[in-house]
Amino acid sequence: MFCLALGEDAELRLLEARHAELLFALVEQNRAHLRRWLPWVEGNQSVADSHTFIRNALQQFANNNGLQAGIWFRGTLVGVIGHNYIDWSNGKTELGYWLSAAYQGQGLMTRACRALTNYSFNELRLNRVEIHCAVGNVRSRAIPERLGFTQEGTLRQAGWLYDHYVDLVVYGMLAAEWPRRPS
Repeated sequence: MFCLALGEDAELRLLEARHAELLFALVEQNRAHLRRWLPWVEGNQSVADSHTFIRNALQQFANNNGLQAGIWFRGTLVGVIGHNYIDWSNGKTELGYWLSAAYQGQGLMTRACRALTNYSFNELRLNRVEIHCAVGNVRSRAIPERLGFTQEGTLRQAGWLYDHYVDLVVYGMLAAEWPRRPS
């Protein structure tokens, strides 16, 4: 199974069916926080919905089309990060991520994005990693900026967020630009 260390206190681990209750509880605790920027939150209303997400994520992994990993900090599930897809023909992927409000501001998501970007370039041998963030989501945008991604443009009204469209900023990193370093 997939597992990436983020230092001594944290790791990324592939989500499994047994994590559905933990995942749903985490979404419940952070519903208002997550709903502000993520369109899937209202569709996750039960443990069964989390089971479905995990089942689909495991199928995605089995199909070699990406992964969805739990972010574990000191043994506690605190967020999720993954490849939204992998475009093998063009050698690229897009990262998606979210973190519990209680664990923000500690550099944890930056470490997770660094590790998954390393994995994307060094293990999967992809050429490009993208991150799309809502223009107003300053905390999310700070992560690719901190990691040296290039802000490549803005996709106007590219994301539907419950009752309105939001503009998405596109950040890109190329394998040739990424420093070769351990996760």
